[in-house]
Amino acid sequence: MTSDELLLPSIGFGTYKLRGEAGRAAVTSAIETGYRLIDSAYNYENEGTVGAGIRDALAAGTVDRDEIIYTSKLPGRYQHREDALATVEESVWRSGIGPVDLYLIHWPNPGQGLYVEAWKALIEARDRGLVRHIGVCNFLPEHLETLERETGELPVVNQIELHPEFPQTDALAWNTDHGIITESWSPLNRGEVLEAAPVAAAAAAHDVTPGQVILAWHRSRGAVAIPKASSQARQQENLESLQLDLTDAEIAAITALGRPDGRRKDQDPAVYEEF
Repeated sequence: MTSDELLLPSIGFGTYKLRGEAGRAAVTSAIETGYRLIDSAYNYENEGTVGAGIRDALAAGTVDRDEIIYTSKLPGRYQHREDALATVEESVWRSGIGPVDLYLIHWPNPGQGLYVEAWKALIEARDRGLVRHIGVCNFLPEHLETLERETGELPVVNQIELHPEFPQTDALAWNTDHGIITESWSPLNRGEVLEAAPVAAAAAAHDVTPGQVILAWHRSRGAVAIPKASSQARQQENLESLQLDLTDAEIAAITALGRPDGRRKDQDPAVYEEF
């Protein structure tokens, strides 16, 4: 997927709850398996783990540093300028692999009213060479319009909750129309849609797994899914979804699973705040 400034693989590797030596090994395995987009966050408390896994892969000669797109995220409690810049610096030092390739504001926290200040801090961090590209998570069009109005700049990525029970058709279209790459967090909805009838039917028709069907559905809609997988077998299975092309009817049937209350935890960015 592309914006005017950034080219991303069609699938990434999520690291939420991957910590310690097991997490480090899972990250190294993911890179060996073929992942190049690695997603972390300050609040995941695993930037050191993920960085160690990346460094292991680099030391083994599996990849060159410029092939990896490492992502981290700014937590809500550090949206003031000085706090944001110090947090970005901390993220760089924790990972130990140089500038962060993609740094995102984790939530807009609109009640706090600081997301524009945080965005300006990320622009400054990029201009200082601490990060290469900047974006956001969970921003609604109204938040994105505010960023553009106040700074003249839109993010290159908006990472949002997106899965068959919450397909985010309007948000995905808005992002695409404005040159913003959409990344999908919780792309498999923690496995809760794997047995849904249209997913199972597509899996049977193509002789693939339900998980591969859902990941192919994300790709078909122009979104970059970032599933987590601890085992190499599951990592490989997820990557093999890139070989699957669904029919228009299958895509429509899976999208039709969406419902207004489809968010996993009712985390509406218009009101929800995470620190």
